[in-house]
Amino acid sequence: MHSSFTPNIISTVELKPSYNIPVVLVLVAIPVLLVQPWLGGILTVLGLFLMLQAVTLRFQFTATDFDLYRGEKLIKRFPYQEWQNWRIFWNPVPILFYFKEVNSIHFLPILFDPKTLRSCLEERCPRID
Repeated sequence: MHSSFTPNIISTVELKPSYNIPVVLVLVAIPVLLVQPWLGGILTVLGLFLMLQAVTLRFQFTATDFDLYRGEKLIKRFPYQEWQNWRIFWNPVPILFYFKEVNSIHFLPILFDPKTLRSCLEERCPRID
């Protein structure tokens, strides 16, 4: 199913970073390090990696695309016209963002403001269920 949605929003919205997942992973890793050092080490490295991603990546909703930047450099553009579906997993505490394009599927940890994410998605790329 191909989305034929034409956005009526022209302004660009940049998602603010959220450090919730990385901070929780590092905090959980501390006591785990005492019981299972290798598992605690993995959680620490994953938390620090996600923290770095939250600091360096920027996501923007434009009138026609979802754009991913590292600093000022555009890394990837995801045109809404190619989106088939999207979902935010685990509503009580959003942890994963999924979206499907015509030729690919993407999973992103929620390293940005989930409320703004949902609002922009609902306005610019309505979900098809």
